[in-house]
Amino acid sequence: MSAGRLSDHEQRVLDEVERALCRDRGLDRRLRTLRLGRCPGLGRPAAYRPRTPTVLLLLTVSVTLLVTGIVTSEPAVIWSFAAVWPVTLFAVFRLLCRWTEG
Repeated sequence: MSAGRLSDHEQRVLDEVERALCRDRGLDRRLRTLRLGRCPGLGRPAAYRPRTPTVLLLLTVSVTLLVTGIVTSEPAVIWSFAAVWPVTLFAVFRLLCRWTEG
């Protein structure tokens, strides 16, 4: 598609589509209250509030991968640990922040 101006026909079609979208009140309401995701923390990581069992599970998986990686020196296990460990640290940090809130 060219980066130049639209033809008269294309401009009329575009104007018509814009008018139809402006009349759609449901779409307007949804766009005004747009949320980025259904999962908590997907759009805003600072809003993530992990629960204690989740953090304990992440810690268990991380320690298991760490020990397995040290014993076997398998690259897949080491990379798995490298992927899980930052998530675990973030979850622990957010849990501690939640516990210390007033």
